Amino acid sequence: MILPIYIYGQPVLRKVAEDITPDYPQLKELIEDMWETLADSEGIGLAAPQIGRPIRLSVIDLDVLGEDMPQYKGFRQVYINPHIVEYDDSNTDTSEEGCLSLPAIHEKVTRPTRIHVTWQDKDFVEHDEWIEGYLARVMQHEFDHLDGKMFVDHLSPLRKQLIKNKLKSLTMGRYRCGYKTKPLKR
Repeated sequence: MILPIYIYGQPVLRKVAEDITPDYPQLKELIEDMWETLADSEGIGLAAPQIGRPIRLSVIDLDVLGEDMPQYKGFRQVYINPHIVEYDDSNTDTSEEGCLSLPAIHEKVTRPTRIHVTWQDKDFVEHDEWIEGYLARVMQHEFDHLDGKMFVDHLSPLRKQLIKNKLKSLTMGRYRCGYKTKPLKR
């Protein structure tokens, strides 16, 4: 089932998400719904708060980039209870980011190129690894959602000021996008 994506201004996007256990109600169905929603919105990552669930769950699909980035061909992963343990700030990269919860807003964000992450897969098998490159950027973006943050929080005060009216428009429900959304009710 395709779920609506919560738009900037929705309180759930600013909550710190909770870890879950294998007995979380209808988890397999929720994960399938997240994959469907992600495909419908043509995104590469989706965190549970973006569909109104304040839980530590995210899906990332980099297979769509496989032609330009062959190392990600076939890459689709579920992340349960992910936590970034450490950032390696010795090397950073600045690239443009967008977000399904912030339609039509794209800004350059600087992030470390290497992070240490712990997480569980769909079978609740534990993983503890260092991640590098583009996947590290996508993980930071998606896992920020689990900590109540969004990519616009990483912008300079000047950039934030320059997009203030765009952000306000989102909270007022004045935006267009090609997927199902849930704007803030006013």
